[in-house]
Amino acid sequence: MQTDTKILKTPLTVGENPLKNRLAIQPMEGCDGTTDGAPGEFTVRRYNRLAESGAGLLWFEATAVVHEGRANPRQLFLQPGNQDAFARLLDEVRERAQSLTGTVPIIIMQATHSGRYSKPDGRPAPLIAYNNPLFEGENTLPPDRIITDDELKLLEEKFAETAKLAVQAGFDGIDVKACHGYLNSELLNAHTRTGEYGGSFENRTRFFRNAVDAVRAVVPKDFIVTSRMNIYDGYPYPYGYGVAGDGGIKPDLSEPIELLQRLKFDIVDITMGNPYQNPHVNRPTELEAVKRMLSLTSQIQKALPQTAVVGSGFTYLKENSGKAAAGAIEQGVCALAGFGRMAFAYPAFARDILSGSFDKKQSCITCGKCTELMRAGQVTGCVIRDDIYTRLYKEVFAK
Repeated sequence: MQTDTKILKTPLTVGENPLKNRLAIQPMEGCDGTTDGAPGEFTVRRYNRLAESGAGLLWFEATAVVHEGRANPRQLFLQPGNQDAFARLLDEVRERAQSLTGTVPIIIMQATHSGRYSKPDGRPAPLIAYNNPLFEGENTLPPDRIITDDELKLLEEKFAETAKLAVQAGFDGIDVKACHGYLNSELLNAHTRTGEYGGSFENRTRFFRNAVDAVRAVVPKDFIVTSRMNIYDGYPYPYGYGVAGDGGIKPDLSEPIELLQRLKFDIVDITMGNPYQNPHVNRPTELEAVKRMLSLTSQIQKALPQTAVVGSGFTYLKENSGKAAAGAIEQGVCALAGFGRMAFAYPAFARDILSGSFDKKQSCITCGKCTELMRAGQVTGCVIRDDIYTRLYKEVFAK
């Protein structure tokens, strides 16, 4: 904990992009896009509220690169024909942020394929890297649900096509998502997969590296190319990434560090775990989980001193989260502190942390009800602090 939080006001340059402070909003899905993937009414409302935050970095939520990779029928999907809707939203957010806070955030779009958790038409339609008995148990998915090497090669180019659209829409960067058990993340732990994309470290990281290279080839030099990346899955080898090979769940960051050294990102957003299997790992529910998150993040930052690492897990500390963020940055744990659930509950959290006026009565209480709405197939937001979602939650769970 650092009582003096002025370090959070320190500017930071990422590549050629200046950030005005060290606070970031993590990508949080609202499940409220239109059927064609454009921002919907609730999406626009949400991001206009986030414009009040004062955070230097706004990491825009998971946005699919293909229809079949959508996690739900309302997940955002950037495709030819709807980039103008994204552009209008970004213009609104920047104008509102400038007028209300004087801080216009850098905005990075998270590009995703949901893989095992794809549900584009409201029904499970998984596309997996390999069969995983930890998740499937006796209900082994059939071979035709395993994405082929040829399909992966085509998908690498889909990330590049989406990146070009993201430039047109006005984003400042793109995140090739590699976390939380979605397709790119699952490929990193595909020890039991055969072919060009499984088995060895070189093969398991091939899709990620190729997708990043494909994106870099089509975007301007000052456009940020990055990832929100799992460094630790929290389930055992051979099904977990960033774990020791002894059958337990002890962290081993040698592979994540090597991969990041090869990718040479200017900024990377660090996370871990799988919200469908061990949600307490990436959304801490106890101090020990916060300690694990920050400890492993620190190892990444120390191994990559030229990379601006975004740390996670601060929301659990509620009114003390700003002090923890200041301490983490002061001690070199990370370069920026990222907040996810807090932004749902308290859109202006960053402004108030920076001014020393954080109101614990507006803070996220880490109850998980936002996730309950998502799992129920509903639009998602803070049930405790936002009346719209309070009413919706009551309607959904009244029975």
